[in-house]
Amino acid sequence: MKTVIVLRHAKSDWSDTALRDFDRGLNDRGYRAAAVMGRWAAVNKVGFDAIVASPAVRVVETLKRFCEAYGDSAEPTFDLRLYLATGTTIAETLAGTDDAVSSLLIAGHSPGLEELILTAVKDEGRTTLRDSVEVKFPTAAMAILDFDVDHWASLAHDFKDKARLRAFIRPRDLDPSLGPDQH
Repeated sequence: MKTVIVLRHAKSDWSDTALRDFDRGLNDRGYRAAAVMGRWAAVNKVGFDAIVASPAVRVVETLKRFCEAYGDSAEPTFDLRLYLATGTTIAETLAGTDDAVSSLLIAGHSPGLEELILTAVKDEGRTTLRDSVEVKFPTAAMAILDFDVDHWASLAHDFKDKARLRAFIRPRDLDPSLGPDQH
């Protein structure tokens, strides 16, 4: 079995409209959410042997804050293929992971992360966690997938229905002030 911890970048800052999408960092709520998720992962002993992530600034800043709150962790490897990647591209990236790694944290963007999860986890119509991801995979959300494979390479060509969704946690589940804005 191989485990993938999927982390979407936290809320980005749109105050400077001249910035390229790739260069947008986090806003204050994003920094708080990334830290909340890192603390939750540490307290709940969500372990990972390696981190691979999109090099977009908002992902880099999310991981920095997440890892500061988490504590001792692997140094991220940044892979440009993950910038706005599809679920298939994400699976192909996972397939290149060394088999010595049993648990990998992957950080990136919507909608590719949701596509990965929704394709990898069978839709049986009664899985509340999967249904929640299908409704919305918000910023700084985390999902834990257990893939029923022995080798990462097997995900390159077929990741459909190969995983069980063990957990799905949103920042607002841990701190209601990190939920959608109330008007």
